[in-house]
Amino acid sequence: MSIDLAERRVVSTGSTEIDKKMGGGIPEGSLILIEGSSNAGKSVITQQLIHGALNGGFRCVLYTTENTSRSLFRQMASLSLDVTDFFLLGTFNVYPVPAAMTPEAADTAFHKLLDHIGTLEGRFDCVFLDSLTSFVSQVPESQTLSFLTSVKEYVDNNMTVFFTMHSHAFEEAMFMRIRSLCDAHLRLRTEEVRDVLMKVLEVAKVRGAEKTTGNIVNFDVEPGLGMRIIPVSSAKA
Repeated sequence: MSIDLAERRVVSTGSTEIDKKMGGGIPEGSLILIEGSSNAGKSVITQQLIHGALNGGFRCVLYTTENTSRSLFRQMASLSLDVTDFFLLGTFNVYPVPAAMTPEAADTAFHKLLDHIGTLEGRFDCVFLDSLTSFVSQVPESQTLSFLTSVKEYVDNNMTVFFTMHSHAFEEAMFMRIRSLCDAHLRLRTEEVRDVLMKVLEVAKVRGAEKTTGNIVNFDVEPGLGMRIIPVSSAKA
């Protein structure tokens, strides 16, 4: 069932500044790659998007190799992104996934994950996969492309799927193929500015965005406050 672009809702991050850089937010029915090095902020951005989506009325599911349910709720609350009420109401589910896998286990997990995502259609709107690195590092590249192509079929039925991946997971040629499959691509990195490490979010692509997308968001993460946007002029000063 295809939905007209004008009828699509938009997944907001809950941050006006970040949404502006994304051209107004992520249109539903998109496949989104969140790529970056370790400690660049992939999970923080994912949690920001989860919080924004839930507050926007989307029903969300998170598959995570990065947290247990308890540690996730604790971490999100510490960033002023409390989602406990949504979990209790049944509009947010969390499924911890083992991070360390043998090739055989990764192959099985890939198939089970795809089947489970299929059971969410009609019940949940947004799926977050944080992260896919432990899966893709153990299977042939062709299997990763096959998995994402199958996920794209759910996206075509208006499911919105976000997945994170470490920048070292593939060579550049493979990443180019993955990015071409995706409707949006967010790239994260760390930079040293005036002897301070800063996280940088680059909005590389958002297909179907309401407005022209911007490029760069500089931010850091403060316990108890969450993401703090740093103006580009301040970062360069």
